[in-house]
Amino acid sequence: MSGADTDSRAGPAGYEQVLKKTDPSIASFEEEAATPLKRLQHFLHAHPTAIPAIVLVLAILLFSIIAGQRFLHPFNFSLVLQQVTIIGIVGVAQTLIVLTAGIDLSVGAIMVLSSVVMGKFAIDVGLPVPLAFASGLVVGTLCGIVNGLLVTRLRLPPFIVTLGTWSIFFALNLWYSGSESIRSQDIAEGAAFLQFTGTPFVLGQARITIGSILMLALVFLFWYILNWTSFGRHVYAIGDDPEAAKLAGIRTNGVLLSVYAIAGLICAIAGWALIGRIGSVSPQAGYTANLDSITAVVIGGTSLFGGRGSIIGTLIGALIVGVFRNGLALSGVDVLWQEFAVGFLIIAAVAIDQWLRRVSA
Repeated sequence: MSGADTDSRAGPAGYEQVLKKTDPSIASFEEEAATPLKRLQHFLHAHPTAIPAIVLVLAILLFSIIAGQRFLHPFNFSLVLQQVTIIGIVGVAQTLIVLTAGIDLSVGAIMVLSSVVMGKFAIDVGLPVPLAFASGLVVGTLCGIVNGLLVTRLRLPPFIVTLGTWSIFFALNLWYSGSESIRSQDIAEGAAFLQFTGTPFVLGQARITIGSILMLALVFLFWYILNWTSFGRHVYAIGDDPEAAKLAGIRTNGVLLSVYAIAGLICAIAGWALIGRIGSVSPQAGYTANLDSITAVVIGGTSLFGGRGSIIGTLIGALIVGVFRNGLALSGVDVLWQEFAVGFLIIAAVAIDQWLRRVSA
């Protein structure tokens, strides 16, 4: 250090002198004022359902202009609700998995397998309908437990696990059903309860089914569980940071196993709703439910990286897809471009999620 920059006095006191020609101002650590874009980013990160809700409102306004009165008719709105009922229920199960930073590709196969077990046990085996119905619920729950055990005990990636079990459950479904459907007339005669979710009732000019009411009930039930119970807080914590959750005393494996088991049960309930929706038991029905449920979850604002999202958002995401497909169909747009629009929505939703994640980065 040169003498020009320091005091020339010898001894310890000389070395305690500060450098000359330096800036004497005090360092400031105050944060810069947030820009409007930054404030918007923080708001949307804290309220993940805001964007899907805005998109849904804009879609309704757009198609009310393009398709006119046919789109705005109460019966058409009730039809959209019926069309998204199955995906809405399966979407509840998918949301629980995605919130833990996982994904379940087997939800559709579990749903159909459960519906086949209900129908076969009631019609072919001759079990009492309540017992056949309960057996389907048990099968769905056991399928979820199998997924959960593979993820928690063997520590396999959820994507790989459920990709494998999707093929296994679907093969079991085709084997047990013999690739044969059970006619709606046979179900109506021997197990009418299985078609109960398809029972409609009229509200003015709208036609609502029990299945749609069941979907809304499940959405609000799990909205309450995720937001107002310790189990729900644990689900979010595991999805956000599993290691921190474990250090906080959360039994992560137990919670994950419970999530997969509950998801399997919900898929079995969706199987019951599927029978009511189509009237029969078909081993080929609901084949795309896994991808459709992921679509509803992603468009609904739930992060594929876990820890952020909402069941209400999934319902809105399912309604967005239903509104777009219905509105485009009424506008005379080819099915090809309907799928194009849904694909664009998925990419846009993931891009927005990546942008919002930078808030916590």
